[in-house]
Amino acid sequence: MKLIACLLVALLFACSTSDADAHALDPGYLEIRQIASDTWSVHWRKPDVNGQPMAIDAVLPEGCTPARGPDPISDSRAWVSSWVVECRADIAGQPIKIEGLETQQNDVLVRLLPLESSPATLRFTSNATVQNIPSEQTTWSVFIAYFQLGFEHILEGWDHLLFVFALFILVRDPWRLVGAVTAFTLAHSITLALATFGILNVPGPPVEAVIALSIVFLAMEIVKGREGRFRLSKQKPWIVCFGFGLLHGLGFAGALADIGLPADDIPAALLAFNLGVEAGQLCFIGVLALLVTTWRLIAAPISQGATVVAAYGIGSVSMYWLIERISGF
Repeated sequence: MKLIACLLVALLFACSTSDADAHALDPGYLEIRQIASDTWSVHWRKPDVNGQPMAIDAVLPEGCTPARGPDPISDSRAWVSSWVVECRADIAGQPIKIEGLETQQNDVLVRLLPLESSPATLRFTSNATVQNIPSEQTTWSVFIAYFQLGFEHILEGWDHLLFVFALFILVRDPWRLVGAVTAFTLAHSITLALATFGILNVPGPPVEAVIALSIVFLAMEIVKGREGRFRLSKQKPWIVCFGFGLLHGLGFAGALADIGLPADDIPAALLAFNLGVEAGQLCFIGVLALLVTTWRLIAAPISQGATVVAAYGIGSVSMYWLIERISGF
């Protein structure tokens, strides 16, 4: 019981200390598009931090004026600024810097769109705040960047992690669990694609509230599972996960809308992002399984009482999210 309690406390503490929005760590996005031989348009989105733009700034290569943009304006989700720069020379091989990123947890994606060469995508992190502009880039580099983004996004989305944690407790059979997670990924891939191409458009706040409600449902199913009766969520969890995955995909769509997608490589970026999410989920489950197996070997089996305690803890946090998100409509 102690292990489940420790895992629950750690996860719930992280949930409670993070912003109620599951996507508070959305990356920044900088797009630099060539419109003439020596002229580029720049679009810069900074993440929102408690109603203020994150303390980062994009610094363009020397020879480009102005190297920095104007003060950003909020669009209710991020802080946006756009401007036009003139560059006296070819910017290929020149450095771009994201100033202040070394003190942040976020990443920044930079998309370069030259007129006469292939687009390029760069991923900046706190450990890589300066990078040189490549002369050319392939779709594979876009795939890698968005795969990493999807992998990290699922591990930073506390409500999605809590959903997977509840599923881990509910479904004891390993293959059923993997099948359920895969069904979840397939479903959110569908709605994510529909939302990205503008076919499906649902406001963000109701989606976030229903995501919290889906976690409440799983918590209730864990408690009710003690009755010993057939429960669809436990015997055929992929059906339930597919349905909820359609909803969670709309949440991912909101995150990708903030990040931006490369117009010339949308299919590759979508596929990579979804595969990254799936990999992140399976890694999270793998860590949980390793911890539980280790505990059973060195201590004792996990009791039913620990499972119930975990279910009530998960339900309490998800109910808090549900109420807070509904009150924010």
